[in-house]
Amino acid sequence: MSFSLVKPAHHELIIKKSRFIACVEPVLGREQAQARVAQLKAEHPDARHVCWALLAGGQSAANDDGEPGGTAGRPMLDVLRHQDMQGVLATVVRYFGGVKLGAGGLLRAYTDAVAQALQSAEKIPLVKKAQLACSVPYALEGMVRRELELAGAELSTVDHGSVVSLHFALPDPEAEALVRRLGERGQGQLVWLEPTSHA
Repeated sequence: MSFSLVKPAHHELIIKKSRFIACVEPVLGREQAQARVAQLKAEHPDARHVCWALLAGGQSAANDDGEPGGTAGRPMLDVLRHQDMQGVLATVVRYFGGVKLGAGGLLRAYTDAVAQALQSAEKIPLVKKAQLACSVPYALEGMVRRELELAGAELSTVDHGSVVSLHFALPDPEAEALVRRLGERGQGQLVWLEPTSHA
């Protein structure tokens, strides 16, 4: 099972006068991750490096930000993978202390900083979501919205045409019961649609 984080968690290491400030936090994807890295660079103008790793499905990435290749971003990404994280950005801001750590020392420092930050982080299991869509006459829109709210479904789009089309997502285990309930309450007027990609 994959996990995400409830909120950001931090950890700081000092190794041979170099300061490693690690943060692990939930993000939606690469765009949000890159904005956060840019923000960190602005907050720490004197830092030598802001290395990062993102584990978010097809948007995963790692960046050494000037450290020797493979000593920062990739090991940080490996820590996220090892702990089954998903939708998580790990960043480490490094202030150079004047003493070179060597490739092995850097690899350990970046790995440890992220692992320690994750240790204090509050993790939440990621539940697979079912994407559903249905259309109903206007008179039944209120009933469907109430049922979705009761089931904890997330409404993504509502299209008002000749009928009302609703696209929504909810945890997989709840989907079957909701489909059955809506079918019964829809009095034969509710039509299930193929969910579109934006749902």
